[in-house]
Amino acid sequence: MVESSLHIAMYPWLAMGHLTPFLHLANKLAKKGHRISFLIPTRTRAKLEHFNGRPDLITFVPIAIPQVEGLPPDAETTSDVPYPLHPLIMTAMDQTEPTIRQILETLKPHCVFHDFTHWLPAIARDLGIKSVHYCIVSPVTISYTLSPARHLSVHKLTEADYMVPPAGFPDSSIKLHLHEARSLVARRFLTFGSNIGFSDRMFAGYVESDILSFRSCREIEQPYIEYLKSQFKKPVLLSGPVIPEPSSSALDEKWVKWLGDFEAGSVVYCAFGSECTTQKDQFQELLLGLELTGLPFLAALKPPFGTSSIEEALPDKFEERVQGRGIVYGGWVPQQLILQHPAIGCFITHCGSSSLIEALVNKCQLVLLPQVGDQIFNARMMGNNLKVGVEVEKGEEDGRLTKDSVWKAVRTVMDEGDAYGSKVRENHAKIKEVLLDKKLESTYIDCFDEELQNLLH
Repeated sequence: MVESSLHIAMYPWLAMGHLTPFLHLANKLAKKGHRISFLIPTRTRAKLEHFNGRPDLITFVPIAIPQVEGLPPDAETTSDVPYPLHPLIMTAMDQTEPTIRQILETLKPHCVFHDFTHWLPAIARDLGIKSVHYCIVSPVTISYTLSPARHLSVHKLTEADYMVPPAGFPDSSIKLHLHEARSLVARRFLTFGSNIGFSDRMFAGYVESDILSFRSCREIEQPYIEYLKSQFKKPVLLSGPVIPEPSSSALDEKWVKWLGDFEAGSVVYCAFGSECTTQKDQFQELLLGLELTGLPFLAALKPPFGTSSIEEALPDKFEERVQGRGIVYGGWVPQQLILQHPAIGCFITHCGSSSLIEALVNKCQLVLLPQVGDQIFNARMMGNNLKVGVEVEKGEEDGRLTKDSVWKAVRTVMDEGDAYGSKVRENHAKIKEVLLDKKLESTYIDCFDEELQNLLH
């Protein structure tokens, strides 16, 4: 128990990929004796109950999500709607502003943790509450895309601007391809929520908050963390990687049985998170690449755009050809438990922050296949800077992968005789050792706790 326990409110962006990491942090802070009021959509609460490790100290505060035209009636989070409707979820979240003010006025917490709600710091300031921007997006991404050096540029930013880092950025190995820069420029001006551009919303959140904090550690992102401190000129706290507690449940018998048929380290696991949907032709090219490896594989993917099931999206006669060694599964899988299985030798990932942490603490080798946003910067950092994985090559202008590029990346990390692959495996083993050091996580949480208390008292 710490000398003085805090009351912390949390209101993360309404996406499972944000709600879950915030709750993981809540668990760590509750262990230090702090009370957490976790603001969460009413029906979504049931999806997170099992992650609440300290129900005596972590209280879920239900929030009714307003109806917004264009959203299905029961939509509460981004996982309830396709990607193009995510801005409308933000609009709905913006409309909770009066409710949030009322709740904070009643709760009177010492501080409120948030991320995408740029309006929350002003409410907190009015009520004498400190606002803490807890960012689960990697510092390398924020440094490259949203630092004042980039955002406050005097001219309208072009694709060419985005292909190179901003002034003072510490790492020249991280650059964007043309198709990625084009997508970033389009997203910068996308209206995200209530009549505000995506980048303007994000930037305002960093500038207005009293404290910036990141789910990151110096061992992986030291140069970018220092860059952000110098750019935003305010306190930056690090929670460390916040590795989830080991799952208390066991892997489902059907997966145990199927994976048990293969040698240790031989199976390729491919998964792109709960929200990523691909184009049908790219989905098929990916599967043909898996087939080409000749290795057993488990691909846990959502049906591609324009299809209602995995079966109708498969390449012609694909099931017959891979029968007995390959499964394409459209349902949810317990990723943490699958990655821990000794049969898994390679993980083709979309490079979401949580997936990368789960992979780095396991033996599986990394094949990097980013789709959007921060995933791209995570992939460059892992592939170019830290060299702990191999990125799948895509077309410079169209961003398209081929079955051969998938096969080539998998072969590099799995082939014992590949010199570059050997270096990557060696680097992965070193990072794994660092991240699994019991002292690492506890030291970060201790420092985070101490610095937070110093800033609040």
